[in-house]
Amino acid sequence: MPFSEGTPRTGERRLSVNPFYGPANPLGDMAEAPPTHRLPDQPIAPTTAHQVVRDELMLDGNARLNLATFVTTWMEPEAGILMAECRDKNMIDKDEYPRTAELERRCVAMLADLWNAPDPATAVGCSTTGSSEACMLAGMALKRRWARRNADRYPGARPNLVMGVNVQVCWEKFCNFWEVEARLVPMEGERFHLDPQAAAELCDENTIGVVGILGSTFDGSYEPIADLCAALDGLRERTGLDVPVHVDGASGAMVAPFLDEDLVWDFRLPRVASINTSGHKYGLVYPGVGWALWRDAQALPEELVFRVNYLGGDMPTFALNFSRPGAQVVAQYYTFLRLGRQGYRAVQQAARDVATELAGRVEALGDFHLLTRGDELPVFAFTTAPDVTAYDVFDVSRRLRESGWLVPAYTFPANREDLSVLRVVCRNGFSTDLAELLAQDLERLLPDLRRQPRPLTEDRGAATSFHH
Repeated sequence: MPFSEGTPRTGERRLSVNPFYGPANPLGDMAEAPPTHRLPDQPIAPTTAHQVVRDELMLDGNARLNLATFVTTWMEPEAGILMAECRDKNMIDKDEYPRTAELERRCVAMLADLWNAPDPATAVGCSTTGSSEACMLAGMALKRRWARRNADRYPGARPNLVMGVNVQVCWEKFCNFWEVEARLVPMEGERFHLDPQAAAELCDENTIGVVGILGSTFDGSYEPIADLCAALDGLRERTGLDVPVHVDGASGAMVAPFLDEDLVWDFRLPRVASINTSGHKYGLVYPGVGWALWRDAQALPEELVFRVNYLGGDMPTFALNFSRPGAQVVAQYYTFLRLGRQGYRAVQQAARDVATELAGRVEALGDFHLLTRGDELPVFAFTTAPDVTAYDVFDVSRRLRESGWLVPAYTFPANREDLSVLRVVCRNGFSTDLAELLAQDLERLLPDLRRQPRPLTEDRGAATSFHH
């Protein structure tokens, strides 16, 4: 969320309002246009306020054409109705809304079963506002468990967390906010995510855990979680260090269980202590809902769970946020109930099919080189071919935006800052027909791009659409 520093009052303009927006008298009801950056002196009619806000929002991009975001942009009307009916329920008030709390508990149990917890009945978890909050909670649990094991040295010793340089920015925030050293495994050559052995070599007695990403936001690839756990098993045999793993499955934890059933990445691996996912990504729910689960009660220190008397009842809670609507949790339960395993499998397979087919179309154009093909997450990344010098990925992104497509262009992190790519996220609702239109628009742009004397984007930082 952007941090607002406010807007100067000097030269403040007022909104221009169409006289027709007045509910009765086009002159009398619209005598004064409301200001933009301070509260108006008088109220205006609800129909007028609605139309003023709606007009301004027309300038936003079309969410369905936003191929930068992983976040769900389409749900069934029935889900929307349920969400509207539950938006006034405070999710944190479990005593007042016990059935909403029960639906949250059922979702946790369903995810524990889906992720092969040793005993789904004893796995613990909670809903969050998204996977970023879930990652913060998982990191807090890792740090607290490490601090308890090292009570004779902490707080003198500084804890560290090992992860790939490709992690989502929430992990950098966690390390900053909770004073944990971030130890990053850099990219090397054609490896765009964490290397298990390199991660193990960065661990020491102050390592609270290692984060593995099931579905990198940079290119859609799965990190090898089983190999990571094996490398840490070897570390324990050599040194006695017993380092837990957290799996950031923001996207992949809702894809792999349905499409990659033989892939071992979850609680089947004893070293995996916790897993998070975004319900509002491939969980197929509107933002914002996420989930954090721990293998068992021992993995989540009890002292982190607050039990408070709130609005009439004893309420255990583990969250950074407090009051929030129950609508998204209800929508998650609706989607689990509506689709089941076979329905999720069909939806995710359709998204993967669109991704792999579109990646093939892009490769066939001859101007681009694929880094990934959409055969893990339904996401693929590509860059310009070595012989293409007239334009770059930032030019492609800018020109596609002219047709309404939001396709991010961005530069990779350390050791591959030389590599700039485009990334396409194929979500539910991005159909084969829409993919065909994107491929046609891209092909239509190529003659103009090829005639450029050189790449035209001067400020690549301003050009990128990649912020998450």
